[in-house]
Amino acid sequence: MSTATITLSSNGQIVIRKEILDELRWEAGTQLTLVSGASGVTIKATPKKTGRRLEDLIGMLKHDGPPISNDDLCRPVDTSADREASETRGR
Repeated sequence: MSTATITLSSNGQIVIRKEILDELRWEAGTQLTLVSGASGVTIKATPKKTGRRLEDLIGMLKHDGPPISNDDLCRPVDTSADREASETRGR
């Protein structure tokens, strides 16, 4: 984590040093959020929006077989056969 001292311009602008930009992987066009607090200001990169909503994902996963009951979906999975096969391969 780097530290730098910068000067506020007469227009209220700041320049972030290249080393810090590279470290944070910020490039031109990165949107930043400023949060003011008692001890000063915190600058954070605004998370990029993917443009997808939860509703966009409905129906994305397809199942070609018959419907699966909730009981079958909630039944514990027996992994003993997989565990035994894995142990056999490891010997």
